[in-house]
Parts: sequence; structure tokens; C-alpha cells
Amino acid sequence: MNEKLRELNVEFLFEAILKLQTMEECYNFFEDLCTVPELKAMSQRIQVARMLSEKKVYSDIVSSTGASTATISRVKRSLDYGCDGYKVVFDRLDAEKEQ
Repeated sequence: MNEKLRELNVEFLFEAILKLQTMEECYNFFEDLCTVPELKAMSQRIQVARMLSEKKVYSDIVSSTGASTATISRVKRSLDYGCDGYKVVFDRLDAEKEQ
């Protein structure tokens, strides 16, 4: 993990997220935690990451998500050079779909 992120407050946040058990709990927690624009930005980035991992082209991603090309480029950089966080989540979601 990026050492800039590793601090007590971030760990407490991650521990709290890991305690959520239902979709309703997630909605309630994130509605309390985030502003609507923050939540929309995060959900847009994960959709962009999903589409990039499916080899979609930028123009399709822009039209589908409304994300800027700068956002798409930042997400692509995370997919290519990041910590594989997106990959772990996508692999687990795909495995659940297959069951």
C-alpha cells in the first residue's frame, strides 16, 4: 500500500467498510460519509476501470459514463501501474457471477 495512505484514520475507514454486510448498509454508510458528487465520482471511476478492463475504447467509455478523458487516463494508469485493487475486486465479482 502507498505509504502516504497508511495512517490510523485511513485504516479505521477501511476497517469500518469491511464491517458492512448488506447493500442497504453500504448505501446508508456511504450516504452519511460522502457527498453526492464524491460518491458519483467514485462510482464513475470504478465503471471506467471495468470498461477499460473489458478493453473498451475511450470514446465508448466517455459516452457511457460521462467521464473525461483525463479521468479515464488516470484510471488506466492505476490499472496498468497500480496495486491491482481493481483487478482483485473485478475477479471476485466475476467469480460470484459464475456461481
